[in-house]
Amino acid sequence: MNRRGDTSRGGINTFDNSAGGDGEMDSSDAGAGKKDEGEKGYNKVKRVIFFAGNAGRREPPRGGITPGDGIWKKIIHILVKYAKFMGPGFMISVSYMDPGNYATDVAAGAAFKYTHLFVILLANVLAIFLQSLCVKLGSVTGVDLAENCKRNFPRWLCWFLYFFAEAAIIATDMAEVVGSAIALNILLKIPLVAGCAITILDTFIVLFFYNADGPVKRIRFFEFFVALLVFGVIICFAIELANIEGTSAGEVLKGYIPSSTVATGHGLYLSCGILGATVMPHSLFLGSGIVQARMKEFDNWHANESTATVATEDTAVTVERKYKPTLEAINYTMPFCIADMAISLFTCALFANSAILIVSAATLSDTPEAQDADLFSIYDLLVENLGKAAGILFAVALLFSGESAGVVVTLAGQMISEGFLNWRMRPWLRRLITRAIAILPSIVVAGAVGRKGLAEVLNASQVTLSIILPFVTAPLIWMTCRAQYMQVANPNGQVLNDEAAAEGGVTRRETVDMSNNWFTCAFAVVVWGFIAGLNVYLIVTLAMGTN
Repeated sequence: MNRRGDTSRGGINTFDNSAGGDGEMDSSDAGAGKKDEGEKGYNKVKRVIFFAGNAGRREPPRGGITPGDGIWKKIIHILVKYAKFMGPGFMISVSYMDPGNYATDVAAGAAFKYTHLFVILLANVLAIFLQSLCVKLGSVTGVDLAENCKRNFPRWLCWFLYFFAEAAIIATDMAEVVGSAIALNILLKIPLVAGCAITILDTFIVLFFYNADGPVKRIRFFEFFVALLVFGVIICFAIELANIEGTSAGEVLKGYIPSSTVATGHGLYLSCGILGATVMPHSLFLGSGIVQARMKEFDNWHANESTATVATEDTAVTVERKYKPTLEAINYTMPFCIADMAISLFTCALFANSAILIVSAATLSDTPEAQDADLFSIYDLLVENLGKAAGILFAVALLFSGESAGVVVTLAGQMISEGFLNWRMRPWLRRLITRAIAILPSIVVAGAVGRKGLAEVLNASQVTLSIILPFVTAPLIWMTCRAQYMQVANPNGQVLNDEAAAEGGVTRRETVDMSNNWFTCAFAVVVWGFIAGLNVYLIVTLAMGTN
């Protein structure tokens, strides 16, 4: 159903003026002519007002390409459609280029030069695969990973998963807060503890600008704000790379080839840190919870059903329910959402993480400072070797990363608390509580360990995330591989003879199974086994004191 031609929904009528002949009027029709001119002026104003008010709610076209169109027209059409879905990918990519990545990448570059570029590449490939499962789960079920766990798992298991999810939020927020505090300390000489407290302001950014159930136009403004921070980080590191001297491209590219260094001793510890910093557990909850806005927009434009009608003895009562995407909306939006996420991760996140490690390797490797490499030392060396501007660019990129990641982790923390605990309170209070749960440990740690211990705290937090990762990915893989969770009603399917449904006045039709195929299931199990096995090996080596 097209709203543009539906006047009952505020659409615009099309007027047939062909009946007016050649347009001439005699004197007897002068009054009628003036009236027609007035109506035309009114309709013109109406069109302007309509299109101005709906500038951010353009209808997703159903077609647009005909068999006779050329290849360039088809490519342009696809790119225009893809542009409408850009936004969630940038928000997800923020989780993969936060201050925790800075800490582990700096340590790996200083200690082993470029060898851990392979780990960064592998972690991004695994991240893209797992995030595609998140997008699929959120698209098919209409809710995020946390709420899916609450709906489908027993209570004890939900509390178990919530414990790990909240621990992941605290470990992640510790990196964002400490990283932002370090950037503020470098740029404005603000004490670390005060800098940690200042970062709570990003909660208010989320509070005032993001509402998952609000207008899509407002959500896009929020996504645009996050994208600006991402581009700020990319620009800063592009300038840093352009000023590095004495490093050959061949030596850097060789780092993307597997090496035994990344799987032994301290190299393994840093590999797990990079894996935990890249494939962050909270990003899986986020990725499954921010894709519904585009589907809601599609269903609203095409007047697809979004309420359930229940028959009673007196009358039919319309009962509001949680949004459930239609099959048409899923088929239209999900491929573009996955493409947006994959392109953002494989460009922005991969480039940023690689740039951090390359800059660290070029400035810190084979120097006395490499032993105790941290964010302060790389800033000092950048100032010493490349000038004050290079150091400031690094600190600005760190601040942008910390603030953008802090905004995103606040949103993920809200999804986890709402999904697992089913909190019922005002949004502003809920967000402040979830932020406080995560930020207070960061302030305590910053005050306790001081500058010298922050690097170890950051690296340890990322290793903790790597250990938590198997517990978060297990329910994601389980549900996307099971048909019972991934069923979607088919409006054109065959009507089922269900007596219970018929008595309730509900017509049931065949459903479409959108669970993973056998190859995806097998690959998902292999990925989970690899992540779990790597962490088991890490824990054993740490316990034996060989790492």
